[in-house]
Amino acid sequence: MMSLQPNSNAALHHGLTSRQVSMISIAGIIGAGLFIGSSKAIASAGPAILISYALTGLLVLLVMRMLGEMAVANPNSGSFSTYAGEAIGPWAGFTIGWLYWWFWVLIIPVEAIAGADILHAWFPGVPSWLFAFLIMALLACSNLVSVKNFGEFEFWFALVKVLAIAAFIAVGGMAVSGVWPLANVSGVGQLWANGGFVPNGWGAVLGGVLITIFCFFGAEVVTIAAGETANPQAKIRRATNLVVYRIAIFYLLSIFLVVALVPWNDPALKTVGSFQRVLEILHVPGAKLLVDLVVLVAVTSCMNSGLYTASRMLYSLGARGEALPVTRRVSASGVPVAAVLLSTLAGFAGCLVNYVFPGKVFSFLLSTTGSIALLVYLVIAVSQLRMRARAEREGTELAFKMWLFPWLTWAVIGAILLVLGHMLFSDAYRYEALMTAGVTGFILLVCVTRRRLGLLHAPSYAERA
Repeated sequence: MMSLQPNSNAALHHGLTSRQVSMISIAGIIGAGLFIGSSKAIASAGPAILISYALTGLLVLLVMRMLGEMAVANPNSGSFSTYAGEAIGPWAGFTIGWLYWWFWVLIIPVEAIAGADILHAWFPGVPSWLFAFLIMALLACSNLVSVKNFGEFEFWFALVKVLAIAAFIAVGGMAVSGVWPLANVSGVGQLWANGGFVPNGWGAVLGGVLITIFCFFGAEVVTIAAGETANPQAKIRRATNLVVYRIAIFYLLSIFLVVALVPWNDPALKTVGSFQRVLEILHVPGAKLLVDLVVLVAVTSCMNSGLYTASRMLYSLGARGEALPVTRRVSASGVPVAAVLLSTLAGFAGCLVNYVFPGKVFSFLLSTTGSIALLVYLVIAVSQLRMRARAEREGTELAFKMWLFPWLTWAVIGAILLVLGHMLFSDAYRYEALMTAGVTGFILLVCVTRRRLGLLHAPSYAERA
């Protein structure tokens, strides 16, 4: 039985190897949203969705650079939540930390359900709910043993995703070049063949940003994971520098091949997904099975990362006195067992609600996550703005810096506020924006109440978790 020790006597271990962190940083943003969800984005904006992905990728690149600046200076399992508490105030660290935990404990059952549906289609005799609970139980057990187990699972999951993207790019590149032997296709004529490159107008391109931004969410996980490896500053710096290549290769190049080979208004895009449709057009044998296998790995990987991330954020909140004291305890092997178990139980509860009340309560809960990614990015930008200004006043030399400070930081803040404003005034996104505002307001109310009752004290945000 695992022995739990107080945080003062035990801490998170450097259990992740350089190999594991490197692969996590490379494939951390490759999820099911790329393989399946991209079809919705393409249908909304046409080939011009490439511009949406480029704009979103630029925003994520800048945000990761800002986060990297803070994380290199202070590697911490609480990441941007810790920096927000130090730069803006304890209320900001409390609120964004709990919002982030809330996001991931709702994403965990989403990914488990998606993986279970694939397995149920292969083995219809086994109910989908059983597959979902088995997947969650397996990954929870893995996370409970040691962080090395999480890293090893994630390494192989990430490797499969990277190899799948590389194979897709190779096949698509051959098809565009006219040398693919199984189908008579060539060129990039589909980019402007069905109503032009921007068939639905530039408004749809901006709307595409709101769809694509959630595909990139999760890139920040590496700044949390790097805290559990040796020499975290070097890992964070390398991972941040790799962001631009990951975005260019995994997203822009692969989506370019999709819109170059498949008509953006092809009805099959919405039913089978973008990657599967490309493989079908190219007459690749077993296209559905191949994509199903990769998607299963992608959703399992996302769930594995989600459980890890949620537990580390909860641990960090506990270490700062902003969650139950038990969440800051770690086992002899350096695992925040209570934080892992509580995050897993929250995920199980989400699964249970989905299967008991299909299409009702869980969809309502999931809608509360609609703007959390943007709020996280906004808090990162404001935190970096204030911490960098403080460092310059104190004459502190930073080893890793945001470009063109403070102008690019202000530009990012302005862009995020514009997108949030667009969500509030858009019929398609107003509900999700208001739901996120509601849960944010509730967490702020809890924070204020705890402070007035003397339950929340100004924590030491300089503590390394």
